[in-house]
Amino acid sequence: MTAPVIARPDAETTAPPRRAGWAALRPLVLRLHFYAGILIAPFLLVAALTGLLYATSFQVEKVVYRHELTVPARAAQVPLAQQVAAARAEHPEGTVTAVRPSAGPGQTTRVLLNVPGLAESTQLAVFVDPHTGRVRGTLESYGGSGALPVRAWISSLHRNLHLGETGRLYSELAASWLWVVALGGLLLWLGRRRSDRRLRRLLAPERGTRGLRRLVSWHGAIGLWAVAGLLFLSATGLTWSKYAGENVDELRTALGWSTPAISASSGDHGSHAHGAGASASTARDVGVDQVLRAASAKGLSGPLEVVWPGEDGTYVVKEIDKQWPQRLDQVAVDPATGHVVAELRFADYPLAAKLTRWGIDGHMGLLFGLVNQLLLAALAAGVITLIVLGYRMWWRRRPTRGFARPYQRGAWRQVHWAVLVPLAAIALGVGYFLPLMGISLAAFLLIDALLGLRSRKAAAAAPTVPQPATPSHLDEEKPQNPDTPETATRTKNNTP
Repeated sequence: MTAPVIARPDAETTAPPRRAGWAALRPLVLRLHFYAGILIAPFLLVAALTGLLYATSFQVEKVVYRHELTVPARAAQVPLAQQVAAARAEHPEGTVTAVRPSAGPGQTTRVLLNVPGLAESTQLAVFVDPHTGRVRGTLESYGGSGALPVRAWISSLHRNLHLGETGRLYSELAASWLWVVALGGLLLWLGRRRSDRRLRRLLAPERGTRGLRRLVSWHGAIGLWAVAGLLFLSATGLTWSKYAGENVDELRTALGWSTPAISASSGDHGSHAHGAGASASTARDVGVDQVLRAASAKGLSGPLEVVWPGEDGTYVVKEIDKQWPQRLDQVAVDPATGHVVAELRFADYPLAAKLTRWGIDGHMGLLFGLVNQLLLAALAAGVITLIVLGYRMWWRRRPTRGFARPYQRGAWRQVHWAVLVPLAAIALGVGYFLPLMGISLAAFLLIDALLGLRSRKAAAAAPTVPQPATPSHLDEEKPQNPDTPETATRTKNNTP
């Protein structure tokens, strides 16, 4: 026996008057927020869980590799050239690419070597006691931040789940939708509170509420506090993505926002262009200690990294203090004379390049050190809480069996053309710039249209009964009664 279905006098059967205000936009935003939250939340949850691990990895790294990173502090230090020689003797198969001198009492010197067989962007880090010149240990070092194995493993887990280029798609999808979910939730929460001028009801969960209303209150308040951080994580996360990241790079280049690079030509130093500057065939080299003194005379101070001569034949000394205020000045030093031949000051970076640097370092937990890492951990915990509350809200709205009924279909028909057309144009532009978001949005719309078609065919083939009123999830005070005949009818006949 075919159960009766509910007549739904919504936009699928009757075209309501088009409006341009929030009353018309709210159903559209609510439906988008609902679908994006339900379908994209698993990706966001994985990104948040792995991001929480990454935020703790800096402190874990200090504990796990304490022997390699620290030594008993003493007053005297051996020359840096002697420390580099000790590292090279420990691993003669490697080629010195850079050295990070001890940045303070009790810290080791890190000598970076290119060694055959290591993964891309990975070097061998040899840790040397600056007081004795003895090697303390050897570890793989990944990327410009010098992540050691534990942090590098967690970083890769967060970035691509250890699945290579294919795994990067998950994080790009999460970053592409995060800002949409965050802004949609913000609009819904502010729209709910627009008639209430009490600040506490905007910033904090409601007191004395129960059931679904209590879940909505906590979900909205936490989302309001987290929204700025979520937008920041979305924007900066996209810079590392595969497809959207390429578009971001092209845009930065076209607008002149690229980070400047130091470049100097100090004559014919062809013998220096191939490595460590220590072979018998190398032309005159003043040595790394003199290079450091030249950089110090120009105002550079630790922590520093000395990059061995490359294509232009010069040493490059960089400040690598990415905490606040950032010290990222660079100088190029002629190895034959020990003179500084080029300078690049962070203060002279274009504003866009500075913002990019700050954004990337903030996302990586470097900009404010421990404070930055604690904020990232709090944001990750907030995202996890929002997702759990969101799914709980969805579960509370469900009938006795099956899934909760989605929100009103055809909400776009209520929006005035003067608003709908620009929205559609913006959606197309964003979908082009963020390809994974565009593809997934198109898939959502297609699936929704197919489900709507099936729902209309089922409604046309069955008798109808009057539809009970169903409040919006933002206004519902308590969950539906699972024992009512109407709920059982919705359970059997509802399609998402």
